[in-house]
Amino acid sequence: MRTALTKDDVTSVLGPIEEATVAEIIATGASAEELREAWAWLNEDEALMSEGRPLPGTRVAALIGLLEPDDEE
Repeated sequence: MRTALTKDDVTSVLGPIEEATVAEIIATGASAEELREAWAWLNEDEALMSEGRPLPGTRVAALIGLLEPDDEE
Protein backbone atom coordinates (compact mmCIF):
# COMPACT_ATOMS: atom_id res chain seq x y z
CA MET A 1 0.00 0.00 0.00
CA ARG A 2 1.33 3.43 -0.96
CA THR A 3 1.51 6.01 1.81
CA ALA A 4 0.99 9.70 1.18
CA LEU A 5 4.02 11.93 0.99
CA THR A 6 4.83 14.22 3.88
CA LYS A 7 6.85 17.43 3.90
CA ASP A 8 9.69 15.46 5.53
CA ASP A 9 9.60 12.91 2.69
CA VAL A 10 9.82 15.66 0.10
CA THR A 11 12.67 17.52 1.79
CA SER A 12 14.58 14.30 2.43
CA VAL A 13 14.69 13.72 -1.35
CA LEU A 14 14.92 17.30 -2.65
CA GLY A 15 16.41 19.28 0.21
CA PRO A 16 14.92 22.59 1.30
CA ILE A 17 12.41 23.91 -1.24
CA GLU A 18 9.54 26.40 -1.27
CA GLU A 19 6.42 25.47 0.70
CA ALA A 20 4.23 25.97 -2.38
CA THR A 21 6.28 23.43 -4.32
CA VAL A 22 6.11 20.96 -1.44
CA ALA A 23 2.31 21.34 -1.42
CA GLU A 24 2.10 20.80 -5.20
CA ILE A 25 4.24 17.67 -4.95
CA ILE A 26 2.16 16.24 -2.12
CA ALA A 27 -1.04 17.04 -4.06
CA THR A 28 0.04 14.71 -6.90
CA GLY A 29 -0.67 11.74 -4.65
CA ALA A 30 2.77 10.32 -5.45
CA SER A 31 4.72 8.05 -3.15
CA ALA A 32 8.22 8.72 -1.85
CA GLU A 33 9.50 6.07 -4.26
CA GLU A 34 7.87 7.90 -7.20
CA LEU A 35 9.43 11.17 -6.04
CA ARG A 36 12.87 9.53 -5.86
CA GLU A 37 12.33 8.11 -9.36
CA ALA A 38 11.36 11.54 -10.73
CA TRP A 39 14.44 13.09 -9.13
CA ALA A 40 16.61 10.37 -10.67
CA TRP A 41 15.12 10.98 -14.12
CA LEU A 42 15.83 14.70 -13.82
CA ASN A 43 19.41 14.16 -12.78
CA GLU A 44 20.46 10.94 -14.51
CA ASP A 45 18.13 10.42 -17.46
CA GLU A 46 20.82 9.16 -19.84
CA ALA A 47 22.06 6.61 -17.30
CA LEU A 48 18.53 5.36 -16.66
CA MET A 49 17.84 5.01 -20.38
CA SER A 50 21.13 3.17 -20.84
CA GLU A 51 19.98 0.70 -18.17
CA GLY A 52 16.89 0.01 -20.27
CA ARG A 53 14.54 1.47 -17.66
CA PRO A 54 11.00 2.13 -18.92
CA LEU A 55 10.03 5.76 -19.39
CA PRO A 56 8.41 7.41 -16.38
CA GLY A 57 4.75 6.73 -15.69
CA THR A 58 2.09 9.43 -15.47
CA ARG A 59 2.56 10.36 -11.80
CA VAL A 60 6.37 10.39 -12.09
CA ALA A 61 6.10 12.49 -15.26
CA ALA A 62 3.90 14.98 -13.39
CA LEU A 63 6.52 15.23 -10.65
CA ILE A 64 9.23 15.79 -13.25
CA GLY A 65 7.14 18.63 -14.69
CA LEU A 66 6.92 20.25 -11.25
CA LEU A 67 10.62 19.84 -10.54
CA GLU A 68 12.06 20.90 -13.90
CA PRO A 69 13.51 24.38 -13.88
CA ASP A 70 11.70 26.91 -16.05
CA ASP A 71 13.60 27.77 -19.21
CA GLU A 72 12.07 31.25 -19.39
CA GLU A 73 15.00 33.63 -19.25
